[in-house]
Parts: sequence; structure tokens; C-alpha cells
Amino acid sequence: MSKSPEEEHPQKAFGWAARDTSGVMSPFKFSRRATGNEDVTLKVLYCGVCHSDLHFIKNEWGMSMYPLVPGHEIVGVVTEVGSKVEKFKVGDKVGVGCIIGACHTCDSCTKDLESYCPKMILTYSTIYDDGTITYGGYSDMMVANERYVIRFPENLPLDAGAPLLCAGITVYSPLKYYGLSEPGTHLGVVGLGGLGHMAVKFAKAFGVKVTVISTSPSKEMEAIQHLGADSFLVSRDPNQMQAAVGTMDGIIDTVSAHHSLLPLIDLLKTNGKLVMVGRKIVGGSATGGIKETQEMIDFAGKHNITADVEVIPMDYINTAMERLLKADVRYRFVIDIANTLTAS
Repeated sequence: MSKSPEEEHPQKAFGWAARDTSGVMSPFKFSRRATGNEDVTLKVLYCGVCHSDLHFIKNEWGMSMYPLVPGHEIVGVVTEVGSKVEKFKVGDKVGVGCIIGACHTCDSCTKDLESYCPKMILTYSTIYDDGTITYGGYSDMMVANERYVIRFPENLPLDAGAPLLCAGITVYSPLKYYGLSEPGTHLGVVGLGGLGHMAVKFAKAFGVKVTVISTSPSKEMEAIQHLGADSFLVSRDPNQMQAAVGTMDGIIDTVSAHHSLLPLIDLLKTNGKLVMVGRKIVGGSATGGIKETQEMIDFAGKHNITADVEVIPMDYINTAMERLLKADVRYRFVIDIANTLTAS
């Protein structure tokens, strides 16, 4: 007879979980494995709310395992390290992103691209090496192999830094890989949400000229005055789009909704690149590997790059998910785990 989530492992844990495809979350008692020789255990302080969390709790991608504790933008403080851990010590500020396991032998892994490993283990709703379901960061503590733990710069605030572990690396990686981080490059950023606003911030830190492309004229002031974009295009305005034909070296498309790509391709110069984040069409980029994620976090610390966040209490999460579905957030929810996750 299989053990309950609370009895599977020796370390007691507490979080919020969805039990079925309704996606409604509520308090959940479960357990974490003991700190292994190569493991880092951390007290979770904050966890970002990613749009993929919303897809998972409703099983919209057909791969959810219930009960489901979401969260892969996890930051906190190390409370215990295994005997063979070399990179971290108790008290360090650290993060855990989308990945907590991979095969370490395939071509992708040997190139520090664990995010493309066919045996990649996601931070939540995946079967771990020991046969148990992985649980994410909407919880009070986390255990992960040190290989998948990211060191946080001391100057980077943990709440606004949490979304960098998904939203940040998801745009940083293609900017670097596709040569769109070179100073003077003209980059188009489609969509100004959790991913899009991070793309603008990183691109400007690289010295790139940025044009935000959006269906919402109301976002122009925000894009230029707050985020530092150089220009703004309303994609539904044919005159604006026509005037920009052939002007961009590359485009990062962060929009998940169905939309036409041809008008975007027309904006590109000869040999320009259209990159669809999270996909493998035209030019694709799912996310980054662990080495690149650490590089991104260090770059963010050097340039004081953080996400624009709305910090929420744990018991607000169901409302936050409803707002996320309506794109009613500027630009990322982050759960204050340490101060609001209570068992009562």
C-alpha cells in the first residue's frame, strides 16, 4: 500500500496544493526527503507565481499529478547542507528554478542545457528519482541537489528577484543564444507581461535598442517611461507596423495566446530572428540551463535588475490565479511564504 504524501519522507512540510482540475488550492501537509550528501535544504521565503502554474493546476497541458504544489521561482535561506556539498553553506541566500534533475550524460546536459534533457525532472508535478512526486515552492521548505541551486547576490532583493528564476532566464537565454544581446542591436519585444517586461530590462542592460510591440496602446507610457524602452508599436495599427517594416535585428515573442506571426516577420531585417519563448518554432527557447541561470542572476545583481512584483499572502493565491487569467497583474505575483504560510 502506497504511503500518503505526509508519510513518504522524514521531513514534514506544509504548503498549498490543488487537488483536481478545478485548480482550487488549499492547505496541504506533505513531506520532503532527508538532506542527502549532495543536497541543500532551504527555508522558503518567497515564491513567484508563473503562468505555467496556472496551466498545471488546471491540467491544461495534460501532465499534472495531484495533489499538486506549484511554484518554480523559489528563493530562501539555506538551513542544512549535505556532507558533500561544496558550493553552499547554512545561511546562504539561494534559489531553485524550473529544474531539479536531469540525466547529466546526454548531449544537452554536457552542454549545460539541462532544460532540454529528455529525462529532465521538473520542480513540481514530475516523478523524482526515488519514485515520488515532486512538489514546488508554494511551501515552507525545499530540498534540492546542489547542482540545481542558484546563489543569490547579496544586493538582489529576494521578493523581486524570485521571478528571475523563470521569467528572467526564459528571456535572458534567447537574448544571449541568438546574438540579440549585442549593444546597438534593435530588438522587438512582443507582449508586456511577466516575461516581456523582463526582456526589456535585460535588453536595456545589454545596451540594446528596444521596441515594445503590443496590442494595448495604454501600455506605451509604461513601456517607455518606466521600463526604458526606446519606442512602442501598436500591433493593431497598420500604419505603425508598416513604418517599422525591415527595421529590427530580432524579436522576442512572449505572447502565449494565438496570434499571427507574419506581421512580426515583416518587421525583421534580412537574416533577422523571430524567437518564440517556450516553443520550438521559427527559433525556439524553452528556458536556460543551471550554469546560465547563475550567470543571469549574477548579471541581474550587477545591474540591479529585478521583476516588478505584487507581493501577496498565501491565502490570496486563488484570487491571484483568477487575476492572472485576466492578465491583471503588473507584472508578477510573488507569495510571501515566510510571513503568511501558516498551518492554522
